[in-house]
Amino acid sequence: MTLRARLLLVLVGVVAAGLVISDVVVYTQLRSFLESRLDPELASASYPVSRALLCSEGLAPSVAGGGCSGRGRALPNRSFPSFGGRGTEPGGPRNGLFPSGTIGELVTAAGRVEGRPVSFLYGGAAPVPPTLPRPLPVGAGGGPAYFNAQSTGPGAVTYRVLARPAGVGGLSVVVAIPLTGDDQTLRRLALVMVLVSLAVLVGLSALAWWIVRRGLRPLEDMAATAGAIAGGDLGRRVLPAEDRTEVGRLGLALNAMLGEIEAAFAARTASEGRLRRFLADASHELRTPLTSIRGYAEIFDLGARDRPEDLATAMHHIRDEADRMSVLVDDLLLLARLDRERPLDLGSMDLVAVATRAVQAARATSPEHPVALRAPGSLPMVGDAARLRQVVDNLLVNAVRHSPEGGPVEVRVGTAGPDAVVEVADRGAGVPAAEAQRIFEPFFRADSSRARATGGAGLGLAIVAAIARAHGGSVGVRPNEGGGARFWVRVPVHPAAAGVPTGPAAPGG
Repeated sequence: MTLRARLLLVLVGVVAAGLVISDVVVYTQLRSFLESRLDPELASASYPVSRALLCSEGLAPSVAGGGCSGRGRALPNRSFPSFGGRGTEPGGPRNGLFPSGTIGELVTAAGRVEGRPVSFLYGGAAPVPPTLPRPLPVGAGGGPAYFNAQSTGPGAVTYRVLARPAGVGGLSVVVAIPLTGDDQTLRRLALVMVLVSLAVLVGLSALAWWIVRRGLRPLEDMAATAGAIAGGDLGRRVLPAEDRTEVGRLGLALNAMLGEIEAAFAARTASEGRLRRFLADASHELRTPLTSIRGYAEIFDLGARDRPEDLATAMHHIRDEADRMSVLVDDLLLLARLDRERPLDLGSMDLVAVATRAVQAARATSPEHPVALRAPGSLPMVGDAARLRQVVDNLLVNAVRHSPEGGPVEVRVGTAGPDAVVEVADRGAGVPAAEAQRIFEPFFRADSSRARATGGAGLGLAIVAAIARAHGGSVGVRPNEGGGARFWVRVPVHPAAAGVPTGPAAPGG
């Protein structure tokens, strides 16, 4: 069952229960009021009715000015028991008339009717007397009792009945007034209440359906949007997305979640793209030395083995290509280890000493490029000295490779807040702004040519970035003053404070 149907059923059920309870309460209270309204009339009618009954049976007491006319057997002077409790005095109704259909009876203690009943009619047939309970109910202290009784047979009528002692021979006077008018009023009221309740339920159901439909429409829109997103449209967002309503806050939460999902999918797609490029470039880089080795091996098979000079040349080139391939494989293994977040071999070290040794090695291998070092006397820190030396070496190799003949290279070592900073600047062509981030990807070259003599495998800067990230740092490049590019690396002086895992570096892949 849908949420809309459940809400409607609950709402209509609660309202229906409330209407039923209110209708029952109103009906019973009105019935009780109408019945209690007849009790004073019964009390006032009981005295003249009892006199008429006693006179008809010749049992009326002798009362001055109130004796029976006609035939009647006089009894000793006795007064009727006074009746009270309803604020009435003995006597007839104020207008001298009883309600039409009023019936009076004399009843014995055993419940048997004594003599003939009397009735008060203003036209029409005499009503059927009510069937009285046996024994008759008795009020508190032997006083009058009020109750309802019903006649039998066709056209049965409900009566409001008063029973009280007659004060003669243990008889009781029973006066009954029909509730025909009250019953008609109550039936009419019940019909009106049922029709009004049904109309209210129908109207409320229609209004509730419209309100629930309007209130749940944003959820339906969210479901449609979720279906579109499941179909691949990750750029869709749900509405409404606001703080004013519960649905709006749900929309905000869903949009935040969708943004994270979209970013995760984008990152995964980018990672898959980089992996594909990495595999393609790695295959290409490894295929080149393998092709050279295969070619020189074929030369060896074609007769170079019998010519010492050709044999020496072929073996020399085979060793060079094998060394090149070994360096490439080592770099790939290093990147793989760093990508798997292998712990570094962290320890106390001096970054200035590391940079000094790297600069000295660059001066020895590239004497045509003046390499300057600007650094304080020392910069103690915690790090992997071998990996940080590799960072400086790769930056120097990159700077020398892209500098013009005799172009100077500058190395700076310093601090910036909690980080140690190494900068290597050259006077080459620089790095275009569009390639400032991609230049640290594996196998990326600003020059797409793979055959240029000055080009490497494209792994040097990727290794620099990976080592910096492993230390909890970052890398970047910006234009150098006077031309060229300035590469910078920032790593925490205390990696443990930056959440970098410590431990011995795992050897091998």
